[in-house]
Amino acid sequence: MNRMAAAPLVWQSAMRCTTRRPALKQSASNASGADIDDVGSLIAGWENDGAAIVERFGNAARAIEAGTLDLAPLTGHTLCVPYQPRRIFAAASNYYEHALEMGTELAPREESTPYMFMKAETSVVPTLANVVIPPHAERVDWEVELAVVIGRTGRHIPQRDAYDYIAGYTILNDVSARDLNRRTDYPFKHDWFRGKSFDTFGPLGPWFVPRACIAEPQNLRMRLAVNGEMMQDGNTSGMIFNIAEQIEYLSTILTLQPGDLIATGTPTGVGMGRGIYLKAGDVMVASIDGIGSIENPLVAG
Repeated sequence: MNRMAAAPLVWQSAMRCTTRRPALKQSASNASGADIDDVGSLIAGWENDGAAIVERFGNAARAIEAGTLDLAPLTGHTLCVPYQPRRIFAAASNYYEHALEMGTELAPREESTPYMFMKAETSVVPTLANVVIPPHAERVDWEVELAVVIGRTGRHIPQRDAYDYIAGYTILNDVSARDLNRRTDYPFKHDWFRGKSFDTFGPLGPWFVPRACIAEPQNLRMRLAVNGEMMQDGNTSGMIFNIAEQIEYLSTILTLQPGDLIATGTPTGVGMGRGIYLKAGDVMVASIDGIGSIENPLVAG
């Protein structure tokens, strides 16, 4: 296939995978085009090692700039997740308005630290994949979140160095069974791991966008629509604890590894605050400026 003259790698350049191998887009203007740059040979082992993608992205980006890659048709391929996270850490109630709609009373910021929990990495699914509503769940909800992909090993990372450890960004829809987040049979009352870790409860992607391509990650518009109706419309500037603070905090507890993913919190507009929940047949579209949109239908389990 003849390729056009290579376009420069611009700010919206992003990585994604097809069912065969990873692929890179040259620019946002080409994001819906019929052809993709085939970089599978440059990122061998991507299927089994998410860290391989974040560690070898530089070679692929340079090859795209040089125009040395063959174009492959996108038609006939189903997008997979941009990479398989090693671990998923998530920030809870990290936007004031969201905490308010959830009825959460927050301590003064100066007296607090980020509240982090873990979501099963096996929950991730790609764009267009079905999100399955468990048969015993009645209050399944949505949460659009900016996801930070860690690219370097680090412990005790100060805020001033935090961005040096970021490989890039993507979108996570932190689907949650609100009724299963709560337990009546234990005094702790909450079980976020159960409510958020069901298979398919982690739509991820559709793009992996390298750090250098997002100039202001703390100023990105983020939205989520259900059946075409806008439910969430916020900005990453609304975080209580910013990205650097979350990285610093997590690294005081454990060693961050390449391929780890940090979901940085969701803005106001979730279903629980409105008394509206997802049902079979609904379609969610989560979007973040500079990254793209991930779409997922709901089906009954």
